[in-house]
Amino acid sequence: MKVFIDADGCPVTDIAVGLADSHGICCMIVCDTAHQIQRDGAQTITVDKGADSADFLIAGLVGPCDIVITQDYGLAAMCLTRGARVLHQDGYEYTSQNIDGLLYFRAEAKRARRGGARMKGPKKRAKAQDDAFYAALQRLLQEART
Repeated sequence: MKVFIDADGCPVTDIAVGLADSHGICCMIVCDTAHQIQRDGAQTITVDKGADSADFLIAGLVGPCDIVITQDYGLAAMCLTRGARVLHQDGYEYTSQNIDGLLYFRAEAKRARRGGARMKGPKKRAKAQDDAFYAALQRLLQEART
């Protein structure tokens, strides 16, 4: 079992690395050359800067029983098909029951932006989001050990 972090722009890298380390689970940080993220207790894999380079690497390495942390719906969908558990940085789990709706919403938002619509960006990150992520990852790690 491994924990993979899609680390480009991930605000919970430290939390994820700390939890994985405390459970004795290998943690892989995947980022592109623009981000160079290193943490004690984790291995960093750096990929060429480019659209979806980190996503395709993670999708190729991940397997059943692994956990992937990402905010990217496309990567989440690829990892779900490989049998991995996938967690958003806000603590909710991507599943086969919710991924199609999320991908549909992403496509609709992209179409709206192309048509000139303006979308609101995310709100400032709150401690409650970090707490929800911590609790969700802790639960997944404990479930994996049983």
